[in-house]
This record gives sequence, structure tokens and C-alpha cells, in this order.
Amino acid sequence: MPVLCSDLSVVYGSRRALTDFRLSLQPGEIRGLIGPNGSGKSTALQSIAGLIRPTGGRVEIDGRPVHDLPRRTLARKLAYLPQQPAAPEDMTVEQLVRQGRFAHVGLFRRYSPEDEEAIGWALGGTGLTALADRSLRELSGGERQRAWIAAALAQQAQVLLLDEPTSFLDIGHQVDVLDLVHRLSRERGVAIVMAIHDINQAMAVCDAISLLRQGTLMFDGPPAALAGSGLIETVFQVQGRFIEVADGAAPHFDVSLAQHRSRHHQSRP
Repeated sequence: MPVLCSDLSVVYGSRRALTDFRLSLQPGEIRGLIGPNGSGKSTALQSIAGLIRPTGGRVEIDGRPVHDLPRRTLARKLAYLPQQPAAPEDMTVEQLVRQGRFAHVGLFRRYSPEDEEAIGWALGGTGLTALADRSLRELSGGERQRAWIAAALAQQAQVLLLDEPTSFLDIGHQVDVLDLVHRLSRERGVAIVMAIHDINQAMAVCDAISLLRQGTLMFDGPPAALAGSGLIETVFQVQGRFIEVADGAAPHFDVSLAQHRSRHHQSRP
């Protein structure tokens, strides 16, 4: 289920949020969107999800524009998890995850054995089976984030859009979520586009990276090529370097905090 964005532009009033953005996504591919705050990552995800009608360009899934697809049909193809989703506080984890199956269940909301299996798989894959009966108000920030990810997984779409999925998670749960994302892509062929702040996590997990600055695509390609481009230092305005890691792992970006502090103080009036 290939996804194609071509010359995608989004304008809010007088502000251009995205300019001629392009993206090609294949089944089983993990694409990372990185860039400073306000660079257009969330706008790009919402445009792909069909939540924003672009000013120019188009988004296609299987050769069909997303805005031509009925919402229920699109929901079977694509799942989107925003940064700050909301639900009633008294809703249980299992009830939330069940909502992920609404595009699949029949008119009378009867869940099939296949639906129940998908719900169980989503709860188990995110480590939430034991918390299924708890209300959202009883959960920690990290547990709540995993519950929303489970709801997106239960949808079992072949394209998964994640906006900062590791936000509010401690390092252990960040690793769990990224491992789950990797397994989804490799074992189930899910195509994933993920906005992510941590450059090193993006380098380690993603097959390709799109680097944005002020709505403009600065780089589109594999992590190794990004490491050698010098663009991370330029776009994020930091001093650092990529360090090669043994065993064929992705290069690690190391920021020189001392140099960054010095530069910051020198720029102050």
C-alpha cells in the first residue's frame, strides 16, 4: 500500500506551514520526520492523514487521493495518532482500544472473533493486558500514551502515522515503543511515518528520514547519508558530530554542550 506525497503545500492565513513537501512510502518502511519545533512535522502528518486539505499538491494511497476516500474506508487503510489525543477520563483502557476497531465492526457494533483477536494483540503488544480494566484517569502519562498507541494498533491499518509517540515516556518504555514500531514494519509490513524529536532514535530505527525546517524539506534519504551531510548541525543550530558505532549500528550524534553554551552566551546582548 504505497503512499505518495507530491508538491504538498499548506498555508495558514499568511503563514506557509509546508512548502512542496514530498514523500514516498512503501510497505514495511519506517520513515522519520525530524526538525525543530514549528518545522512542519505535525502539519505533514495531518495532511497525509487527510485531516488538512493542502493548498497545493496531493496525497495518494494506492493511487487514490486521500480526500476522495470515504472516512471509514480511509480508516481501514491508515491510522493516525496525534500528539495530545483526548478521551473521557472514565473510559477504560480496553474501551479505548476497542474504538480502534470501529472502522471494521458492523452496523450494530458486533465484534467478530477477528476483532477480539486484534484488540487482544494490541493490548498484549503494548504491555497493557493487565491494565485493560483500568480507567484512563488511573494511568500514568506513559501508560496512557501506550493505551493510545494500542488503540491505533488495533485499527490494523497498513499505514501508521505517529506524532511524537515516545513523548512522556521514560527511557524503558521509549525503547519498548520503538521496538514495537520496528516489529510492526518487519513482521506485518506496516508502513510507518513517525515524527520524532530524538535524532539518535530516528537514526537507529528509521529506514529513511525527512528533515524539515520552516516547512521546507531539507533532506530526504537514508540515515547514513544524513549523518554525512552536515545538515543536523545547520538546521538545529548545534555544534556536534556523528560518531560511528561498532557492529554496523547507526551513527550516534554527539552534541558538544560546552561549545553550545559558549555559543549561546556569546550571542546574548
